[in-house]
Amino acid sequence: MTTKTAVVTGSNSGIGLGAAHALAAAGYNVVINSFSDRPEDHALARVISERHSVRVAYIKADMSSGAECRALVERTVDYFGSVDVLVNNAGIQFVAPVEEFPSEKWDAIIAINLTSAFHTTAAAIPHMKSAGWGRIVNIASAHGLRASPFKSAYVAAKHGVLGLTKTVALELAEAHITCNAICPGYVLTPLVEAQIPDQMMAHNMDRETVIREVMLDKQATKEFATVEQIGATVVFLASDAAAQITGTSISVDGGWTAE
Repeated sequence: MTTKTAVVTGSNSGIGLGAAHALAAAGYNVVINSFSDRPEDHALARVISERHSVRVAYIKADMSSGAECRALVERTVDYFGSVDVLVNNAGIQFVAPVEEFPSEKWDAIIAINLTSAFHTTAAAIPHMKSAGWGRIVNIASAHGLRASPFKSAYVAAKHGVLGLTKTVALELAEAHITCNAICPGYVLTPLVEAQIPDQMMAHNMDRETVIREVMLDKQATKEFATVEQIGATVVFLASDAAAQITGTSISVDGGWTAE
């Protein structure tokens, strides 16, 4: 088989990096992405490439800019010749009551968490149609299915991602292009790890107690999901075994949304 190419937005750390490693391990050439353009970003691409013996490139793109989202896809095609798998992962978070929520934070969260997926998807579809095959995987959230207080923009964006997923799937149903979403609960990423000391202080609890009773309160397993588990789910949805899975979401949330 000709090697396929995957592009993963927001992928120099956390879930996106886990997905990039998983796709590279499965034999895909990979484009990783963030808004910075540091030597360590390009070095990370080399590490993934050497570890998995595939071609990997780092391409800077600001996911709050529609033009840069679309340019990311076109640069991927210029570099590798195709974009076969698109993983829309880029996202940010901010927490505040609705009446105090800064307008600029709302705009940024909607742009990066939702609108970027529209732009990259719209840019990728013609290339996937031309190839006669494609996989679009949107990283949503348990908050795409459930709400929490003080996260209005994030919850709205992730609900929007699920709506976009369904619409794209229906439009492409006869084109051998699938579109699905993954809805993680709490995943132990560097960003989540960094929140633990603050939560310990705020609740006057030790590490294990704050993880179990505060952070994982809604996850029935009382365990974090891992970036490797999310990455493996991405690879499955990109596989031929998932050819008839489209327009749906897979929850990897330790039972959060089962209640």
